[in-house]
Amino acid sequence: MRGLIYALAALAIIALAYWAYNENYATQAALRRVDTLQQQIGDQREKLGVLRAEWAYLNRPDRLRELADLNYLTLGLMPLTSVHFGLTEQVAFPQLDVNDITGPVDLSADLSADLEPPLAEAKP
Repeated sequence: MRGLIYALAALAIIALAYWAYNENYATQAALRRVDTLQQQIGDQREKLGVLRAEWAYLNRPDRLRELADLNYLTLGLMPLTSVHFGLTEQVAFPQLDVNDITGPVDLSADLSADLEPPLAEAKP
């Protein structure tokens, strides 16, 4: 009986060692994938920074104004100046009906009907 217990314990130890060995390699593979993904994320962020810098460079106001002047006959674009903007007083905002929000409300009219008679007036 004791030999059977020793054999089962040895098999359990071998099975656990095999499991730990496989888990170790799976963990190392996952860490390598994480490192690869981190490198790719860094590369993509660098590319995004370059693209944002290019976008800012291409959208400079002086460059756009020059392009609008060069292509005026083709596109009919006018250069944008401060006279093209309006004042806030010129914007037609919708008028709110303020009476619905701030009008007086009579709360005491309907409360008297909902009250029950006092206990002293109740007949036995």
